[in-house]
Amino acid sequence: MATFEAMVGDAPGGPFTLALPEGDALPLVCDSPHSGVHYPDDFGAAVPLQRLRGGEDTHIDRLWSAVPSVGGTLLAATFPRVYIDPNRTLDDLDPDLLATPWPTPLTPGPKTRLGYGLVWRRLDAATAIYDRQLSVAEVQGRIARYYQPYHAALSEAVEGAYQRFGALWHLNLHSMPNNAYERLKIESRHPLADFVLGDRDGTTCEPGFVDLVERELRELGYTVSRNDPYKGVQLIAQIGQPLARRNSLQIEIRRPLYMDEANKEPNAGFEPLRQDLGKLCNRVAGYIRSQIP
Repeated sequence: MATFEAMVGDAPGGPFTLALPEGDALPLVCDSPHSGVHYPDDFGAAVPLQRLRGGEDTHIDRLWSAVPSVGGTLLAATFPRVYIDPNRTLDDLDPDLLATPWPTPLTPGPKTRLGYGLVWRRLDAATAIYDRQLSVAEVQGRIARYYQPYHAALSEAVEGAYQRFGALWHLNLHSMPNNAYERLKIESRHPLADFVLGDRDGTTCEPGFVDLVERELRELGYTVSRNDPYKGVQLIAQIGQPLARRNSLQIEIRRPLYMDEANKEPNAGFEPLRQDLGKLCNRVAGYIRSQIP
């Protein structure tokens, strides 16, 4: 069976790709922090590459390819989240992963204790990524070469848009496995929605914008939930300040809608979904134009 290829080594263009607005720019910045498929040479994982790929939001940057055409900026990481996760704070690191103490205080969160922190420790409850502990210098190198450049590019796009327009709408783009509830150790009475909109329980994005996105997705035929099971993590918490007209919304897409989870190949749903997301981008752009002078 053919597979969508991941690559060992850095992406030729660096730790991220950046697609700038085409035509008239809008204060719309979208980022895909987990769609990278380039696995650095110094990873040193003890499990095969194909297993590591379970953490990818594969193809998410491609699905949202319409963003620049409506005036938005689209940023995407080229490195994998299992290597270092740009959607975690720098202190959200598992001390048990390290060979020696970290030089500053750490505050690992609940997902980090499951193995999914700044640097992933596990793929699932039964699978450790490493057969060793990592050195402090090793993790600091990952931060300097991958995490910080990604955050710098995102900050430049966000602050540039906000300074120009006095307002910002940020979409943090992800995909989720079909067994998300199981992975998160959550018992749910209902199936996973096609889309999960996360605004940290209404704290990172103005309600009218979230309502618009949910309404448009439902009209396109998808099921939608809010903050269940994903509320959003570091990036939307950092960017979203609705009272200051800085809005940030996380969007998760259920992976079987567009790809085979086992081999990462796009399925028959990929192109229809990409077209639907193009329609959503146009509606989002229209909404934003109505909100700025």
